[in-house]
Amino acid sequence: MGAGHDHAGEARHAAAAHRGRLWLAASLLAGFMLIEAAAALFTGSLALLSDAGHMFTDVLGIAMALAAITAAARSSTDSQRTFGLYRLEVLAALANAVLLTGVAVYVLIEAARRFTDPPEVPAGSMLVVAVGGLIVNIVAFLLLRSGARESINIRGAYLEVIGDLLGSAGVIVAAVVIALTGWTYADPIVAVAVALMILPRTFALARSAVRILVQAAPRHVDVASVRDRLAAVPGVCDVHDLHVWTLTSGMDVASAHLSLEPAAELGTVLSTAREALHHDFSIDHATLQVEPVAVGGGRCGPAGW
Repeated sequence: MGAGHDHAGEARHAAAAHRGRLWLAASLLAGFMLIEAAAALFTGSLALLSDAGHMFTDVLGIAMALAAITAAARSSTDSQRTFGLYRLEVLAALANAVLLTGVAVYVLIEAARRFTDPPEVPAGSMLVVAVGGLIVNIVAFLLLRSGARESINIRGAYLEVIGDLLGSAGVIVAAVVIALTGWTYADPIVAVAVALMILPRTFALARSAVRILVQAAPRHVDVASVRDRLAAVPGVCDVHDLHVWTLTSGMDVASAHLSLEPAAELGTVLSTAREALHHDFSIDHATLQVEPVAVGGGRCGPAGW
């Protein structure tokens, strides 16, 4: 038997709010990305180029986030997709991590080449563009911050914006150093620093996405504790075939078989078990199968997978 809160209404409301913020952030970033890319070509600044590359992955990542949210909402009426398309958000987050890793690796390779022969870079133009990029990234950061707490997909775009924000700050530092000292090595050094700062966050995002895709139990949920809590429900004498996994960000799911004592009241056991999962583990969607203890000695046959 299944139980759970009404996720559909909450998901639609959250999706609408996320879409508005994502569209605005994407528009701002896309417009400035073109300006920054043109400026990077004009000035020859690798730091500006790396920032423009990061901004491109921001725009692409947000576009994938929008596509995933829209697809997940539309799939709610498809009877063949019983869980909707929520996993598209996780796939988009993983794709974002791969894209950003590629950009960082390219910057590191190009920076290594430039250390042998750093080109002249006009610091004034570089500084103006970097300040503009910093402002745009701060606005995008504020737009995506709340959604990043709720969705791994939006968190992917959010982390990329953080990388861009750091990149813009680094380009400003490099421009000031070049203007004051003429030391052009500041440009590739800043590009390398930005790449190295964003890579750990990118790996963490990819690890979180893969963890969901392989249906591992959420890090914050101890499966043994879930088993013990269900076993402590009055009327339950055995808990087996327990599974806990994450469907998408903020949506943990559980299923279990509960063997009941002969005198147990079915409705009471189910409501108590559901409340325990919700209150103790924030699991709002649980599928619980109940069976008399006499069936198979209280245990089902092992699953074939």
